[in-house]
Amino acid sequence: MNFQPAAISGNLVSRTWSGDMIAPLSDGGQGTAASFVSQTFEHDGSGLPVDLFVSALGLYRCFINGVRVGGDLLTPGWTNYDDRLAYQRYDVSNLLKPGLNRIEIWLADGWYRSPLMWGAQAIPNCWGDRIGAIADLIGADGTVLSTDTTWRSGVLPILKSGIYFGEVYDARQENYLESHGTERLPFDRELLVAHETAAVRELRPLAAVENWTDDEGRTIYDFGQNAGGYIRYTVRGTAGAEVRVEHSEVLGPDRHFDNRNYRTAAAHTVYTLRGDGDETYAPHFTFHGFRYARVTIKGDAKILAIASIPISSVAEPAGGFTSGNALVNRLVENTIWSQRANFVEVPTDCPQRDERLGWTGDAQVFAATACWLSDSQSFLRKYLRDVMADQREDGAVSHFSPDPTRLHPANFPGYAGSTGWGDAIVVIPWVLYTHYGDRAVLAECLDSMVRWVDFVWSISDGPLVRPPSRWGDRGFTFGDWLQPVGDNRKPRPTIADDCAATLYHFISTDLLARIAATLGEHALEEKMKRRANEIRRTFANEFITPAGRLAHNDQTSYALAFLHDLIPAEHAQAAQQHFRQVIIDADYKIGTGFIGTPALLPALTKLGMDDLAEKVFLQEDVPGWLYQVSKGATTIWERWDSMAPDGTIYEPDMNSYNHYAYGAVCQWLFESVAGISPSPSAPGFAEVIVDPAPIPSLSPVSAHHDISQGRIEAGWQCDGNKVTYVLTLPEGCIGRFQPGKRHQNPSLNGEPVVEEAILAPGTHQLVFSLPNS
Repeated sequence: MNFQPAAISGNLVSRTWSGDMIAPLSDGGQGTAASFVSQTFEHDGSGLPVDLFVSALGLYRCFINGVRVGGDLLTPGWTNYDDRLAYQRYDVSNLLKPGLNRIEIWLADGWYRSPLMWGAQAIPNCWGDRIGAIADLIGADGTVLSTDTTWRSGVLPILKSGIYFGEVYDARQENYLESHGTERLPFDRELLVAHETAAVRELRPLAAVENWTDDEGRTIYDFGQNAGGYIRYTVRGTAGAEVRVEHSEVLGPDRHFDNRNYRTAAAHTVYTLRGDGDETYAPHFTFHGFRYARVTIKGDAKILAIASIPISSVAEPAGGFTSGNALVNRLVENTIWSQRANFVEVPTDCPQRDERLGWTGDAQVFAATACWLSDSQSFLRKYLRDVMADQREDGAVSHFSPDPTRLHPANFPGYAGSTGWGDAIVVIPWVLYTHYGDRAVLAECLDSMVRWVDFVWSISDGPLVRPPSRWGDRGFTFGDWLQPVGDNRKPRPTIADDCAATLYHFISTDLLARIAATLGEHALEEKMKRRANEIRRTFANEFITPAGRLAHNDQTSYALAFLHDLIPAEHAQAAQQHFRQVIIDADYKIGTGFIGTPALLPALTKLGMDDLAEKVFLQEDVPGWLYQVSKGATTIWERWDSMAPDGTIYEPDMNSYNHYAYGAVCQWLFESVAGISPSPSAPGFAEVIVDPAPIPSLSPVSAHHDISQGRIEAGWQCDGNKVTYVLTLPEGCIGRFQPGKRHQNPSLNGEPVVEEAILAPGTHQLVFSLPNS
């Protein structure tokens, strides 16, 4: 035991740590049984406040007198542990008793040392090979119990645990003993920071909607919703009986259980019963992505109750969108569920397979949608700090962050520097600024933005980016990842890497000029403006023909170029017709991948081609947003063709059924269809740009978004060509409506609108007619 004074000022506890980072000597290393560290201590039972400050290398759960401390999951969280390590603070006053008390901290591999990456590329011990705990227990009387080498350790009933692996738990070993001591680990306490975002928490449980028994006697449960989380069940049986739970996202055409797309991730749990009545189990230090669970029982045992427990860092919704089209409504719900499942400490690509990494490209295309659907400010700001910590010396931004490869460059070179992915360091801060008025995040990330933009310029030493084609070479790009090519007998046009890279080179450079202006960095602003203009001229010379046709004549090229004003005025009309024809030639099917998809419908809307936007959005064939919904999807798929029309599963090597990127279309639903956008000139929704672009076949439409000032509500109904649009703005928020070509004969609250109108807080009715087709 170690009691000593703590520095206290009023009700604020100084975060000068007293505790050491201690390792359990019972620990056998990565992939072995989980361990605990423990200590007993006296308490006077005064009832005065007592706070626990605690963190770990690995994942931890803490117990005082056998009662779990808090309900946070997967603590201390996932960061670049060599840069920052989060800690949690809990009021534990009600867990203490007069006299002797016991504190116990359970420890497991977690992200810190579980094998991360995929297949043969898996890296164990990414940030270190020793798990440990650090804690201070601080009372109002100025005493503190802190971790030191007098603490004891032992092995837990968790026989094995891993992020991809799952968990093996033997309840017969719950009478575990303090069999070993502890030792102090070298550790820099300056790395410790208060947890930077909302805790991962359980959401409402999902009951099974159906269950059946397969040919081998195993029970398969369908919970009706693909989610990220785990199974909790209650079982009764004899000691030594075993319950194995496996997970899957989809079923094969004959309803057979199929989780081949998990690749090498075992993603299972095994529970051995102690045999003394009803036993309830859920894993402690892992999670899975699944809709279905297959339960295998060995021995004499019976499941009494079972549920899917979703978890997320963004438990509370901040926005909603409904329409008269049930498939569209389900698409929005699917996006919400994909965000929940993948916003667990880090914005990951998927929650199920041997990957689950914070891919920067996915995050940057989805960031605005994320902010519409949930309060993502602290979550994405925390992520940006991981991105900055992973940035390479030459300015290259990691493909994913936290990056397991960064500390192992000899074996894993080249996992950084892709345009469209690294641009997250510029795009996401701007999204946070416009949505939340977060000017500080622009300043915090500015240096990293400049280093990134300079890196991209250096790839080909100029405005035109010519990326190498081999993974790992400096400047390699993913291009428009998973852009559909159509029928192999007659492939559709796709964007080339140099065009995609140069487009994003412009996007970030131009955006950095705006950010510099916002921060008053005028020299940088002028430098980036000049550079952006040079990229614009070079793009036009290289990729636009004299006839106004873009070189690759694909949807992504046109969408990004038009959306970001890269088409010279003299080519605009011709290029617009080429864009229209490309859509028609594709039978109104999507021809865009990860970077093109978020731009496609906004570009069509910007150009006034609402008819095309409607046809592309609502068509139900593959590739298309509503195709996957019509196939029963409950989350967003990684691929447009993840499942064939007959239910055949696409090649499972890279096929996630819970991948939020294509859900970025929801930004367009809020900002164009519902007609509400944050204004960069008055960020944080101090001002709302009101510009509805109704799709009559979606009528009626209703949207809402919760902001710091209150709730914004917008909706409309169509009666023929007549649109009645109702907008409610909270106090502290004004609207700005500029009539456009799609707003014929507009009236606001019964008065004609002939020029820009300012809408005060309150409810307003805007009536206008859509132009004839």
